[in-house]
Amino acid sequence: MHPSRVSTLLIDVPLDEAAGAAAFWAAALGGEARPVPGEEQFTSLPRAVPGLVTAVQAVDDTARYHLDIEADDVAAETERLLALGAVEVGGWLECRTLRVPGGHLVCVIPLHSDPEEFAAHAHTWP
Repeated sequence: MHPSRVSTLLIDVPLDEAAGAAAFWAAALGGEARPVPGEEQFTSLPRAVPGLVTAVQAVDDTARYHLDIEADDVAAETERLLALGAVEVGGWLECRTLRVPGGHLVCVIPLHSDPEEFAAHAHTWP
């Protein structure tokens, strides 16, 4: 058994459009855009979507949205989603990138939120 939950909404935008997209989303969602120190590809949008970490991510690809699912067991969560029809398309460090039915991307990432918040919102899978 392992718990997991959707933790993050990432707004992926082409590198040269990231600053404008971050300004737009901050204004549209009533917040502010904050660069993430040490992770220049991310611009945080604190409190933009209550309950989710929300950020603009500069990518060398087309615009899209993707969700991060955090789990205390990345391998088990990845296997669960693969059994549901996802296909693994990549990885980075301990994270796994999956393309799910319908074509969207989902990243399975190690637990990074407050443990109490994770416990309160995670679903435990057999």
